Amino acid sequence: MGKIEILRLMAGFKKFRDKYFAGEHPLYERLNSFTGPGQSPKTLIIGCSDSRVDPALITSASPGELFIVRNVANLVPPYEKGGKFHGVSSAIEFAVVNLKVENVIVLGHRQCGGIRALMTNDVSNPGESFVNRWVSIAADAKERVLAAHQGEDEESLCRHGELEAIVTSLNNLRTFPFVKTAIEERGLSLMGIYFDLESGHLLEYDDDANNFRCIEL
Repeated sequence: MGKIEILRLMAGFKKFRDKYFAGEHPLYERLNSFTGPGQSPKTLIIGCSDSRVDPALITSASPGELFIVRNVANLVPPYEKGGKFHGVSSAIEFAVVNLKVENVIVLGHRQCGGIRALMTNDVSNPGESFVNRWVSIAADAKERVLAAHQGEDEESLCRHGELEAIVTSLNNLRTFPFVKTAIEERGLSLMGIYFDLESGHLLEYDDDANNFRCIEL
């Protein structure tokens, strides 16, 4: 079964290659920094690793349009200098400082397994779980949800958690000095977007109203 799946993926790659590498002016000739200007995406999307929430797929973006970082629960850690490895932070730095993106979108979604782990487990004592330790980044989001929605069922709490974790990540983005500088000097835009994969709707966070509203398309 595994080999059949890999063959299907390779067949998909052939379609991709035929579309973007063939013809008189193939797209990747322009995106190649040795033969063209290279990549110049305008938007950084910080999305979830969930297989149902591919940012390029749900936005119908072409290669070169988006710079994408994906991790469990689409979280942004706060700025810190300690430690050794900062994959998400380094990607944000590259996008903002080197690529000079104009927009940063935190893309959350319904039925997020990482947020369910946050809402249902004791992330203050993660033990050996990489997931629990990672999602503890949004521990404050969990606290806000439990304080405001006591007595609601698990699914409702998880949905609230998915939304509040986006707010936490937006707040954490503002702790990065180079993000703050880009906002002040060249108008970098930060957005929180929530993809409700059950209804097919997108919601946008309104910073002034401190709530999410449905995007009318």
